[in-house]
Amino acid sequence: MGKEMSTNDRNQLILICGGAGFIGSNWAHWLLENTESKLHIFDNLSRKGVLTNLENLKKAAGKSDRLKITIGDIRDQVEVDRAVSTATQVFQFAAQVAVTTSVTNPRHDFDVNLLGTFNVLEAARKSGNRPFVLFTSTNKVYGDLAEHQIVSFPKRHEFRDIGGISEAQPLDFHSPYGCSKGAADQYVRDYSRIYDIPSVVFRMSCIAGPRQFGNEDQGWVAHFLYSALEQNPLVIYGDGRQIRDVLCVEDLVRAFDAARTHQSITRGQIYNVGGGPENTVSLVELISEIEKLTGKKLQYVKDVARPGDQLVYVTDYGKLKRDTGWKPQFGVRQTLLRIYDWWKQNRAVVEPAVAAQPAIALENVSGAA
Repeated sequence: MGKEMSTNDRNQLILICGGAGFIGSNWAHWLLENTESKLHIFDNLSRKGVLTNLENLKKAAGKSDRLKITIGDIRDQVEVDRAVSTATQVFQFAAQVAVTTSVTNPRHDFDVNLLGTFNVLEAARKSGNRPFVLFTSTNKVYGDLAEHQIVSFPKRHEFRDIGGISEAQPLDFHSPYGCSKGAADQYVRDYSRIYDIPSVVFRMSCIAGPRQFGNEDQGWVAHFLYSALEQNPLVIYGDGRQIRDVLCVEDLVRAFDAARTHQSITRGQIYNVGGGPENTVSLVELISEIEKLTGKKLQYVKDVARPGDQLVYVTDYGKLKRDTGWKPQFGVRQTLLRIYDWWKQNRAVVEPAVAAQPAIALENVSGAA
């Protein structure tokens, strides 16, 4: 078993695949501010707004030699091999992130999420260095959770029989996205068993926070807030009482650090990571909270539920807490406030990125609320 690792070890070279994105850039900022490690950002820059994230990382690194940036694609094995070859830690965040996109283009979803992650694992194996590898998976690997009874209230649905979903929940992929991420997280776990690579899987719930360019398909908390601030109507799929537990991205990066610094315990493990029962919110509850926060009325319409959408998902993060002592520190309102503050400082960048979403005509959508 590996020894505990110092987060201030200047000999660490940390590769972040997808490091210019929402989660990757937050993690990179945390590392620059809290450690002496060198960072290598590997990203194809396909997401809108990520150039701003890179510029901010460069400013944070200053004139030091701690930051290296490679524009590359996770699907290119040669490029991935080169990037992984000298890394002591690898964080695999590069992904196709939307269920809807996976349904319309399952081949692309497969190539990025499964083949791309396999490329990272193969590069780690061939390097001979056995780097620590952390992969971010998703709660979608558990399917629609139909075996759990639901009780409904005027503004939310809740589990009747359990407080949250633990790692004991059987896998049940319900979309190409669920399949690609679920298959990838099984590869990550198996490479730990077969090749002794210290790897960890995080099956994540709803992550929200600064540097998130939320849209209809991904980052719904930020998307709802930006829609209110910019007076854009949005679509609610289903009855709006769907429940998610929200985890602030700043709590997530603390979880990354906890997993890597306790790798003698966490290696080879899978963890459900989210805000937990104390940080649940429904869509209509979030709209109400946003209206109170911004003073702006949020217009929305309702449409039929989308395939693969879970009516209720709440994380039981007890395993990670037991193994590392980690638990969330930010509540839903605190997370909203942090996104709001970031939007105020970056409005000129956020609005063009979010504007890529087509406008919604209220009168043209059935079931208008």
